[in-house]
Amino acid sequence: MNATNLSRRRFAQALGAGAAAAAIGGCAAPQPPAAKRLGRVVVVGGGYAGATAAKYLKVWGGPAMEVVLIERNPQFVSCPISNLVIGGVRPISDITMDYGGLRQHGVQVLRDEVTQIDTSRKRVILSRIADQPYDRLVVSPGIDFVFPEVRGLDDEAQKTVLHAWKAGPQTVELRQQLEAMPDGGVYVLTIPPMPYRCPPGPYERVCQVARYFRDRKPRSKIIVLDANPDLTSKKGLFLAAWNGLYPGMIEYRPSAKIAEVDARNRTAITDFGDRVRADVLNVVPPHRAGEIARRSGLANVNDRWCDVNWMTLESTTVKDVHVLGDATMSAPMMPKSGHMANQHGKVAASAIVQLMQGREPVLPVMANTCYSYVDDRNAMHVASVHQWSPGKKTIEPVTGAGGLSSSANEIEGRFAWAWAQNIWRDMLA
Repeated sequence: MNATNLSRRRFAQALGAGAAAAAIGGCAAPQPPAAKRLGRVVVVGGGYAGATAAKYLKVWGGPAMEVVLIERNPQFVSCPISNLVIGGVRPISDITMDYGGLRQHGVQVLRDEVTQIDTSRKRVILSRIADQPYDRLVVSPGIDFVFPEVRGLDDEAQKTVLHAWKAGPQTVELRQQLEAMPDGGVYVLTIPPMPYRCPPGPYERVCQVARYFRDRKPRSKIIVLDANPDLTSKKGLFLAAWNGLYPGMIEYRPSAKIAEVDARNRTAITDFGDRVRADVLNVVPPHRAGEIARRSGLANVNDRWCDVNWMTLESTTVKDVHVLGDATMSAPMMPKSGHMANQHGKVAASAIVQLMQGREPVLPVMANTCYSYVDDRNAMHVASVHQWSPGKKTIEPVTGAGGLSSSANEIEGRFAWAWAQNIWRDMLA
């Protein structure tokens, strides 16, 4: 099957649980209500989860549902696929989109910074625009970083020691650092302890940097300092790529948690005291829920993650507030991925519309597909399906559903790019 000629419908059929569930979100679509007003929903954050929730709240809620999306950035920049920008395969413009499609659906899109959420008065306080009242609130703040856990990674150090784990300016800047690095130089990537956004993302980044070095700077080397005891996703497939495509170029060090950064000398220092000097030092600090979630009392798990009722994604601490995406305390075996965030958006939108109509939410089913490119054309995937467990009151993986690529190949590379185009359209168009 030629993936470049697939229609959207045929592509969804080809991917089965992955893309098809992205189209339906595992939920029965609520019937749009009549003219009776349902209420006002404010969505904070326009990423994979927030943009999806805003769109489907309006699509399923109809004219009776007022939906406001608040996003501080003028455009959406996708974290999935951004490693291809770092590797020089695609420009940043290929993963950058605007929010015009949401406005066409009737979503009010406000560009501003949320400074506070007053849950007692049900109001969102903004930096410039007037306070926004809500009947229900969706908070999708993504992740922030726990910089203090890495000594020396202060504001000044962060100007040159990049994470590039939020797609945008740092994605381009890291690419520029690699381009400026001499042939024979060393690129060091540090990986934080789980949980973090996109488990296979660091290993895909290694592939993209290795491909660039192989083609343009073949005497260069990559050192991976992984705080985890082993690769956290697609281990066999990534090792096959590293050993087969980039032999001798990648040195992987497990259980090598970074404790300190010497930014002036571009040196990473591990918990064991090992000093690893780099020409390009790429430090990804430990993650937590976005700051606004913590300030609003939503991060009730170790002051880092937000616990939710997986039937509706409503916060377990604050009524009428739903938390989506990477900020949540993940259900068992649930990855923090763009595809899963898209599913969160649909499940939450469906539940909110049903609740506002006085109905019980449907039992949620979510699916996930994570693609990883090993070079400029070949990719592989892991897929899974997750459904509500009435007995355990959570979402659990479905045994036997999903799957893993047998190898990276060009067909899956085409599917990966088609997946990205389809999910971006699903969110934003």
